[in-house]
Formats: sequence, structure tokens, C-alpha cells
Amino acid sequence: MSASLPTRQVAKPWGRDVLPAPFTAPAGERIGEIWFEPPPELPQLLVKYIFTSEALSVQVHPSDAETVAAGLGKQGKEECWLIIDAESDAKLGIGFDASLSAEAMRAAATDGSIEQLMTWHSVRPGDFFYIPAGTVHAIGAGVSLIEVQQNSDITYRLYDYGRPRELHLEDGVAVAHGEAYPDGCRQHIPANGSHVLVDGPLFRLDQVEGVPWPDVAARYDGRLLVIPREGPVHVAGAEVAPGGCALAMSLDEVEFAQYGVCLLARPLAG
Repeated sequence: MSASLPTRQVAKPWGRDVLPAPFTAPAGERIGEIWFEPPPELPQLLVKYIFTSEALSVQVHPSDAETVAAGLGKQGKEECWLIIDAESDAKLGIGFDASLSAEAMRAAATDGSIEQLMTWHSVRPGDFFYIPAGTVHAIGAGVSLIEVQQNSDITYRLYDYGRPRELHLEDGVAVAHGEAYPDGCRQHIPANGSHVLVDGPLFRLDQVEGVPWPDVAARYDGRLLVIPREGPVHVAGAEVAPGGCALAMSLDEVEFAQYGVCLLARPLAG
């Protein structure tokens, strides 16, 4: 059985008909997302590519503790984004310029002014953002990114630019943090070299160039996901090219290219 995870291309009105290499959109389709189906052996994480030609909705995700308290089980969602391509004016909306009460947030989401109250971060390839649960966020137009997230589909939409889609104001405002986005949650990652992107509490994510150093290898002592970025890797003897994602039962199954660059991910919580 191949170690590569099955992929699913998802057409979206806000997607793109021209995608960054190595991806190609089918003729006549606008692809917004490419999903890698989480394997049964490692169901806690979901990896996707996202491509936007329009701004996505202003939204927020609950934490595990909040979904457990609501009787939904562990369905919280924390995520992170690595920008791989961006138009010159591309931005991400994350957090607020000034503190906002729940009542003020609800009113701003209702009248649309929430868009102007958010902090919009200009982005370029290599920018990295960790999005804790409760962080109000929106992906702007002209962005291509890799998203690694807890495998949950609970999203509360606060504002959608007048599009005719359901909003979830009460649930969203109840879990949203009306505060600035912490500087420590963002960094710029050079295209080459080895760098720690996320070190908990829910998952780990590293960029590695060549063979991982012993300290990195020690962080990945079980099942993991391998996401090639530059050059192929081999997992259980099968080649996985950039644009793919594979499950490795252990780091010993992975043969790294000497000058290749890839991402490694593993969950830290069930």
C-alpha cells in the first residue's frame, strides 16, 4: 500500500484556475483547496493547500475544552499557515487592532465593520502564522498556503461580505477572543534550512533540509506526516514528490534527499 495520502481537489467560487507549481487546476474549474485524507493510523491532523482569488469569511474555531463542554467531544481546531505564494497586495486578517468586547464584536459582525476592526497582515512566501483556537481570522485574496490543523470541521462564521451563507454569531462570539494577535505566533521561515514551526501544545511541525538533525529526529519518535517542499522524499520505499503528503510509521521509513526540503508533522494530543 502506498504511503502517499489520497488527495481531494475541492472547487470553490473563491478558488483559482491557475495554481502555483506543481499543481494544475482542471480546465474550467476554480480550485480552492486540496485535501490530504487523514489516515486511520494518524487521524488527528489534516493537511491542505488553500488557494484564494477572493477573501474568505471572517471566522473563528473553538478549543477542545469548549467543544467538550458543549457535548461535542474533542472537536476543537487550532491550525497554522505557511504562505507559499502571494500577490503583492495579499493580506491575512488575524486578531484586532484594539480590544473588543463580545457585545461590540457581535455588533461589528452584524453591520460589517468587523472587517475594518481586524488587523490585516501583509504576507509573502515563507511567512508563517499559528492560529490558536478563539482567534478571529480571515484569509484574504491572492494567497496560496499550506494549512496544518487539528482534524475538525467546526467553523463559526462571523461575517461573509454579504454572501448568502449561514452565519454563526452566537456560537462564534462565545468562543472568540477580541484581542490583538500575539507577535510570538508568527515568524518568517527561509525557503531552506531547518526550522521549528510549531512545538505544541497539540501538534509539532518542523521544516527540515536534508537529513534531520538528531534533536529534530528525537521529536518525531512515532507516526508522522511528511510533506515534501523541494525535491522528493521516499517513504517506505515509495517516492513522494512536492505537492504530496505521506504517512510514515516511523522516521526510519523516510529517506531524505540531501538537499531536499520538507515539512514533518505529528500530533501531540489525541
